[in-house]
Amino acid sequence: MPRIVDRDLEALRETALRMGSLAEAIVAKSLRALATADPLLCKEVQEDDLEIDRLDVAIDAAVLELLATKAPVATDLRFVLATKSVATDLERVGDLARNIAKSAARLAAAPRIELPGKLDQLAGECTRLLRRALDCYADGDPERARRVLDQDDLIDASESRVIRDAIAEIAAHPELSSQEIDLILIAKNLERVADHATNIAEDVILIAEARNLKHREKLERAGDRRT
Repeated sequence: MPRIVDRDLEALRETALRMGSLAEAIVAKSLRALATADPLLCKEVQEDDLEIDRLDVAIDAAVLELLATKAPVATDLRFVLATKSVATDLERVGDLARNIAKSAARLAAAPRIELPGKLDQLAGECTRLLRRALDCYADGDPERARRVLDQDDLIDASESRVIRDAIAEIAAHPELSSQEIDLILIAKNLERVADHATNIAEDVILIAEARNLKHREKLERAGDRRT
């Protein structure tokens, strides 16, 4: 059986990074659609997500071919399997951007409300975290990946502030409930983007150190110290 070579891994990495660039772009476009109340941008997001799906399918095929024909081992095997996991996270980021665009379209069709500054702050934090996670994957840097993981609580706190303020606005202005609910949905989708960024960072650590950090907090609370 032929052995895996660097060009096989590099081709897989390049496809994943192209997918990452598209995921970043689609999130940015969904946020522009929100800021500008532009229904055409909302529609473009739906269309752009299809290209991310195509790359996800391409990575599936490449991973299956490498496993079947090159039998990677050790670090190479971890890289191939982790890249498939990264692709899954990026495909879901595309879905989350599509969700944000749907909320943006509903907000564009409703009486205009001011977008809260805290939501803009959350969006910035989440998009920066995705960028850092992708940089870690590109460079194979586990130390920077750990710094991505350290930001998780900050994102959760920012999301909670947006949701808390939206609930207060619903209580004060019930006529704006539908718009405020969409702001809550956007905040939740942004937080999920950050979750997928941390998943990617965990995969970087898995590749470099053979340490699986997924579900680590839940497992530690349950008394499982094997991760």
